[in-house]
Amino acid sequence: MKKFNHASKSLQQKRKSLISSFLKGKEPSFLKQHAELLDEYFCEGYKTNLIDTGTGTIKNPCAIIAVGGYGRQEQCVHSDIDLLFLFNKEIPGSADNLIREILYPLWDIGFDIGYAVRSLKECVSLAKKDIEVLTSLLDARFICGTSSLHFELMELVRKKILLKQSQKITKALIENNRKRHQRFGDSTYLLEPNLKEGLGGLRDYHTMLWIAKIKSSDIKQRRDLEYYGYLSHEEYNALTNALSFIWNVRNRLQHLAGRKCDYLYFEYQMKLAKDLHFKKGNGQEPVERFLGKLHSRMELLKEQLLMFLYEQSYTKRSRLKTKPEKLVKVKGLSIIRNRLNFRTPEDILSSPDLMIKIFEESARLNIPLGAEAKRLVKDFAYLINDDFRSSVSAVKSFQKILVTYTPTLNVLNEMLNTGFLVRFIPEIKGIVNRFQYDEYHLYPVDKHMLLTVQAIKNFGTSKDTSNDPLCGELYKLLTSKKLILWAALLHDVGKREPGAGHSHRGALIVQSILTAKHLKPADIETVVFLVENHLFLIKTATRRDINDEQTAITCARKIKDVKRLEMLYLLTVADSISTGPKAWSSWTSALLKNLFLEVHRILEKGELATEEAIELIEKKKKELFVLTTTLLPRQELEALFNVMSPRYILYSPAQDMLKHIRLYKSLEKSDFVWDVIKAHDSNTRTVTICAKDRPGLFSKIAGIFTLNSLDILDTQAYTWKNNIALDIFKVKPPLDQIFEDEKWVKTKKELESALSGKLNLVEALDKKISSYRASKPHDLVRPHRINVDNKSSSFFTIIEVFTYDFPGLLFKITDALYRCGLDIRIAKIATKVDQVIDIFYVRDFEGQKIDSDDQISAIKAAIEKILIKI
Repeated sequence: MKKFNHASKSLQQKRKSLISSFLKGKEPSFLKQHAELLDEYFCEGYKTNLIDTGTGTIKNPCAIIAVGGYGRQEQCVHSDIDLLFLFNKEIPGSADNLIREILYPLWDIGFDIGYAVRSLKECVSLAKKDIEVLTSLLDARFICGTSSLHFELMELVRKKILLKQSQKITKALIENNRKRHQRFGDSTYLLEPNLKEGLGGLRDYHTMLWIAKIKSSDIKQRRDLEYYGYLSHEEYNALTNALSFIWNVRNRLQHLAGRKCDYLYFEYQMKLAKDLHFKKGNGQEPVERFLGKLHSRMELLKEQLLMFLYEQSYTKRSRLKTKPEKLVKVKGLSIIRNRLNFRTPEDILSSPDLMIKIFEESARLNIPLGAEAKRLVKDFAYLINDDFRSSVSAVKSFQKILVTYTPTLNVLNEMLNTGFLVRFIPEIKGIVNRFQYDEYHLYPVDKHMLLTVQAIKNFGTSKDTSNDPLCGELYKLLTSKKLILWAALLHDVGKREPGAGHSHRGALIVQSILTAKHLKPADIETVVFLVENHLFLIKTATRRDINDEQTAITCARKIKDVKRLEMLYLLTVADSISTGPKAWSSWTSALLKNLFLEVHRILEKGELATEEAIELIEKKKKELFVLTTTLLPRQELEALFNVMSPRYILYSPAQDMLKHIRLYKSLEKSDFVWDVIKAHDSNTRTVTICAKDRPGLFSKIAGIFTLNSLDILDTQAYTWKNNIALDIFKVKPPLDQIFEDEKWVKTKKELESALSGKLNLVEALDKKISSYRASKPHDLVRPHRINVDNKSSSFFTIIEVFTYDFPGLLFKITDALYRCGLDIRIAKIATKVDQVIDIFYVRDFEGQKIDSDDQISAIKAAIEKILIKI
């Protein structure tokens, strides 16, 4: 054992030196050299053990064989070392000594080793039953011992399994691949991709290699894929470059993590970008440029796999009811194995428009392009010049592709992957594989825009993810769907340039694009409006009081037209859905829909006049008189109406007012009473608190909710003239909904303690905040910002605070506002990228707006004092 301890220490030192050299960029063949270091250790160990114990005699020869990634000589920094101890016949008792002597020293120094001890017969038997055992043997590589044993094993696998069951095995591999992709997702669409298992990950390359080995016994390594015609020379080089970069990232990732790790988590991305020498440029941070390159390489790997499977006839094909020749309407195109192809390359040279016609036919027939057709589109892309881009027929074909619904095929994505889309609309080149490094945007800009187009086309279908039939109804009634789809395709094109204001920049770019493509001026104006204002509705819905009619009136005056409003609403929904779950939730959906319906009403029927408002209040009074006949006398209700604010009466539904009156009647001598109501979708809770008003009441309620991990979504605060506060909070439910009732009981008791002064809320929150900050640092820090708006509301000053969220933020800000002598009437919580925006509608204690410059400066200073500590 001492000899092996010495050998393992020597291996450890050599490996440390090799890794150090790799991290400095001096070992381009690190994977192979790492595997060879291990080979050297095992060869020496086997030789020593053979002398000492006599293992591996002529009667029962033995071989040590590398399998899996080690067998392929793809040994990453913390990859498992997979070994097979192979014996000709039965496994002798001395095998345990061999394993103990060779492997124990490696375990002692922290290596992860997976090993199996089997006879030839057992290997073949298991490989027949278990595809994972079989694929590991496909990668088997002899290290030491009796080499003929390895040769015999591979021959037995070939004759007894591969030759007899090649189709069955290949289908099983492809099915496993499909399930793996389903589980780990499309890595080319994810900000935290799995470098190995996701679609576009290393396992896709392994699948290609395994299938090729099953079909061709002479294939031993990647280079053979080109030699035996599975890949062209250009494809082989592109594949090699992509693999080299992904392996480089994977090795560095594992070194940073200090363990086997294939998920590229946020916490490692900035460090990796720095280690790989990515620089800031073109308005992008180094980490965004790094992710762009990584995703482009993984996209190539994904495309290589799909083309490989198609060319080997392993893709599913639907049965065509009509002969292929009759299906294709364009001369120069044909259908081969249910894939669209060009008849000859010469046809493209004589008719370059075939390159867009093939995509138009693909959309019409819902049939993808063949692998050779994709190659030809790439090869002849130089024919797509200015004349081609602006030709009437090409634009007409493109617009047909835009509006055609293909449930199982994303033709625009095919156009992007072949490079056609960038050649046809060169202005989008700057957003291809462009990343926004935050937890808000899940996808690269180009993929996000294609997803937005698809989300709109899905409205009203079984794939509609808006969860609202209104979207389907509105989209169905649109007379010119191409306009909203142009807007969806190009709405974020302004992000190709750095800085704020991408919507305005995008609108200018879109005007130039569509003018060059000779669209009608009125159509161009509509698309430009949609692009410039694609964030207008969602910002208004999440950052302004949508119960205030003035908010809807402002929107109506800007949008002006009902049809334009409907298109803007659909674009907003699709854009939010395609951004990610932090941009779209049932709560966001409800806010946006309510705003849309109110603006729609104003555009159709006009603004609510003062007389109408008075009539509405009187109507509501009468309704309440009927509802409260058994609750309280009419005279008492009249008195209550006199202390309620007109805004409260105007915007509160009668049924809600009835609940509030009941709460008020139950208040009596208590500091407060509350009512917690679960929403229909179970994703929100409405907490209505009726309390005796006092300074700082709002901030104390917010602080108690934070202390109990109840995230606030939205609030409305009303103060009656009889010194009664009615605060309505929309919050997320407790994380553990099984014990939700207990959570609310605890929260209520703590609020009672805070209001009575028994609980030091500041101290309790500081403890919670300090633990949060220690566990969740911010990687890319954007500056804090405070806006004070006196124009958007006639009655309130609106304060917007852009910052990073942490428990207690809302309490800290509201407490600061209270100390500035401000009364908070409405609070909204929204998001902007990975920051939170807290919006407050405030007045001073005398009920006036804040219009003094000195007051505004003092308010900003008080808030900044809080934020600077984050």
